[in-house]
Amino acid sequence: MHWARMMTLVGMVFALPLAAHADASTAKSEAKAKLIAQRWKVEHQLQHLAVIDRQVMIRMRDGKRMAADIYRPKYAKGRVPVILWRTPYNTNYWDVTLGAPADFQKLALPAIKHGYAFAVVTERGHYFSEGNYDILGAPTTDGSDEVHWLATRPWSNGKVGTMGCSSSAEWQLAVVARDDPGLATFNVQGFGAGVGHVGPYYEQGNWFRGGAVRMAFIEWLYYEQNTLRPMFSHDMSRADRVRAAKMYDLEPHLPAVKWDKALWHLPVRDIIRHAGGPAGIFSHAMPVPDGGDMIDRTPSDPAWRQGGLWHQSMPITKPGLWFMSWYDYSISPNLAAYNYVRDHAPKAVADKQYAVIAPDLHCAYGMEKKDTKVGQLDVGDARFDYDQLIYGWFDHFLKGEHNGILQRQPKVMYYLLGANTWKHADTWPPAGVVKQTFYLHSAGQANTLRGDGSLQAKPAVGDSPDRFTYDPAHPVLTHGGCCIGDLRHAGPMDQTPFETRQDVLVYQTQPFKHGMVATGPVSMTLYVSSSARDTDFTFKVIDVYPDGKAYDLVDNIQRMRWREGYNRPPVWMHPHQVYKVRFQPIDIGNAFLPGHRLRVEVSSSDFPRFDRNLNTGGNNEADKHWVKAHNAVHHGGVYPSQITFTVMPGAAHG
Repeated sequence: MHWARMMTLVGMVFALPLAAHADASTAKSEAKAKLIAQRWKVEHQLQHLAVIDRQVMIRMRDGKRMAADIYRPKYAKGRVPVILWRTPYNTNYWDVTLGAPADFQKLALPAIKHGYAFAVVTERGHYFSEGNYDILGAPTTDGSDEVHWLATRPWSNGKVGTMGCSSSAEWQLAVVARDDPGLATFNVQGFGAGVGHVGPYYEQGNWFRGGAVRMAFIEWLYYEQNTLRPMFSHDMSRADRVRAAKMYDLEPHLPAVKWDKALWHLPVRDIIRHAGGPAGIFSHAMPVPDGGDMIDRTPSDPAWRQGGLWHQSMPITKPGLWFMSWYDYSISPNLAAYNYVRDHAPKAVADKQYAVIAPDLHCAYGMEKKDTKVGQLDVGDARFDYDQLIYGWFDHFLKGEHNGILQRQPKVMYYLLGANTWKHADTWPPAGVVKQTFYLHSAGQANTLRGDGSLQAKPAVGDSPDRFTYDPAHPVLTHGGCCIGDLRHAGPMDQTPFETRQDVLVYQTQPFKHGMVATGPVSMTLYVSSSARDTDFTFKVIDVYPDGKAYDLVDNIQRMRWREGYNRPPVWMHPHQVYKVRFQPIDIGNAFLPGHRLRVEVSSSDFPRFDRNLNTGGNNEADKHWVKAHNAVHHGGVYPSQITFTVMPGAAHG
């Protein structure tokens, strides 16, 4: 009996993992079946409501053809306007791996239901489209040719509106600036990588921040610079292309890369090659308008003006609906672009530019919930009906409906973090804001959260510099904030675990008695010195809650070689000489509630969001070697280091 009982127990031990595996397999199969059913439901609706033309090849002026799927309302009376969604991503109508219609189909369904034709066009050099790929699908003439083709179809009413987020938005502004008669209006969402130079910003499509390279685009280009790709015959029939698309979606499956390790590789220009990726526009000359070799460019390199970026010299003469997010790649250049158009376009056009600033991560519009969480922070009920606004906008500008959308919608609608509520304004920043400056103070021991750093209303009388060593081998690691490729670790995160480092200076206010509402740009001026010829300085703005949690709002960086301007030659530092450095303004919308503190971190690295300065003064992207930098932040006396906020008068409740 004892032996029998023991064998029974052994059988149970082995059966438990087998049962768990079976349950997991069953759950996976059920989820797959549910997904397939959902996909077919959308497909059946489209087949019922739309005329679908797949694998249409639109000829460009240079003879290359771009692949498009076009959906038209089947029961429309007369001609219809067109919504153009253009992207470098896989828009194949069939999910070859799943064996069912692709998820991208669902984008067409609301457009059809609202009475629009919906055209999904794949950018040059991707998937079934011909030619060589360049970032943002350059040349911009492709956008013009696609708009003209769509506007002149016999079923089109001659009006095209552009729509999309991220890479489906970033190409739009440069094409809109071409002023094609068929393009009536645009809706750009999360479009920072499409903005080149505007105002003080030389980010060149989010490639730089303060002259430092943003490393998220290295990871992105690993998957996108597809110089090695299969292509079908130019003279293949459309029917055969549709058949082929059900067998081969041309999606590349590159070897998996552990980017948390790969981005450490030096030199930076060899990261993609070292990860096993193909040659392409990142670090090689290519037959594209801007020539490739992106990593070798400076912030004002003329090559940035040869591709698909929009620069402030390119006039916008179309009504625009602009969507942005606080925790996106490039909120301040986005807002600067919006304001520039409002300030410089003809009045009739300037008055038809509307903005929405959401509390989200990149392209999370419409995913908000009653209890929305961004990163580690609950931001309240951030729900908003984006589709209602978008189609109300298109109904007005593409169908000519007098639906009152311009009267109902505020020029600027923004989500005020902290207060967790939507706010309205006629401008950004809102009218009535004032400047409030805080000065950095310490007795020279602001290192770590346990140091003596503070923020006060008046500058210190004498200078007591805070010193730290920046070692590129041990940089301060990115924690939260905007995007570093992996959105799971983005958004507001508690920064206190990283405030124990000696190379992080911490300055903070006393708890606010009445709060502070910051709605507009934040400007930082530091007086710094270093043992190195070149180094970086960073800062981070943090809202400290009464329980001690410290959530980041925004961060910034300045590469010292570019401190005198991005369109000037680089300038080097002399050992231990004090230099004044002004960071590019960075925008926030946050209510620091009573009992909260404002905290500012200062350091010299934020990796891997930005590449590490190797401190040598050499070619930072081509060098392998580094030196430590002994850096100092000076404050007080003739060195009044300070941070200035744009604030609304009154308490943080309002």
